[in-house]
Amino acid sequence: MRAQAKQVRHEEEEESAFVSMTDMTVGFLFIMMILLAFFASQARETETVPRSMYEEMEAERNDWRDKAEARQQTIARLEHELAQALRKLENLTAQVADLTRERDELKVENTALTRRIDELEKLIRKLQASIEEKNEEIDKLRSELERLKQVDPLEAYLSQVSSARREVLTRLRDAILADFPDLKVELSEESDALRFQGEGLFASGSPELTSDKAVIVSKLAARLDEILPCFTLGEASRFDESCNPSFAMVEAVQIEGHTDSDQGPNVNQPLSTNRANKTYFTMINSANGLRMHQNLKHQPVLSVAGYGAERPIADNNTTEGKATNRRIDLRFIMVTPQDTGGIELIREALEAVGTRP
Repeated sequence: MRAQAKQVRHEEEEESAFVSMTDMTVGFLFIMMILLAFFASQARETETVPRSMYEEMEAERNDWRDKAEARQQTIARLEHELAQALRKLENLTAQVADLTRERDELKVENTALTRRIDELEKLIRKLQASIEEKNEEIDKLRSELERLKQVDPLEAYLSQVSSARREVLTRLRDAILADFPDLKVELSEESDALRFQGEGLFASGSPELTSDKAVIVSKLAARLDEILPCFTLGEASRFDESCNPSFAMVEAVQIEGHTDSDQGPNVNQPLSTNRANKTYFTMINSANGLRMHQNLKHQPVLSVAGYGAERPIADNNTTEGKATNRRIDLRFIMVTPQDTGGIELIREALEAVGTRP
């Protein structure tokens, strides 16, 4: 662009010099014509010039006239070319202005795009870091899931034992209620004991069973004696996988005595123990086979405990709560091995009595 402008200025300078010379030539010719006219007007009829001189001057005039016309044509052509060059220069100047403006706009746009690219790159790095953290978390969760999918034999066995205990207690409760529909007996919240509530077995403040309550306890003993052989060892054991598929074993069947808080521990503790003992002796006297059921340590499974008011299951500040707390619990405590080796010992012990003739 600069080279074009310089060339145009150079051409303008040359044209200016050329025009000045042409003007001088035209002026000179004009002076010559005036002189010729003057000489012609002053010439007398008697005054003459040689014809050869006249013709020479006329030829020279014509030559200068032709040169002047040629110069005028050259001037016109150069002026036309100059006008075209000026128009081109104007167009080029406009193009330069447009391109400059477009360049400036692109610079601004490029700056904004560069800033946006930087922001996006920062966001991408942040998201990539977040993705890596999530992937690590997912890997941990997958590992934990795989671990959880792998069944722990000990956990599986203990879960099966818990289910077996709940089924046994439910069966025992339903059998007792079938014999005594009005009896207040229910399964504990933990599904590990039968609860004979309120005045279900004993009169208030009494450790003695009335005759009709003794019948209930005797029936309970008979039902219990029917169930325990499949879950215990000893001479009365009759293990079979059909009745005990989980190989669960009873550690103890504990007869627990409980009272409300109306009287102090000096009264409640012996009262609860005496009630538990009375229930125990009534049961083994009516079902002597209960003595023969043993645990893995070959100890009798039937036992007693008195807790007084130490283990309430309801509010002792209300009449209903006190009635609920005055109860006898028949709690099933199962053998809980510490490892798979303990499970095998239980299986072997039960299978041994199961194959006994």
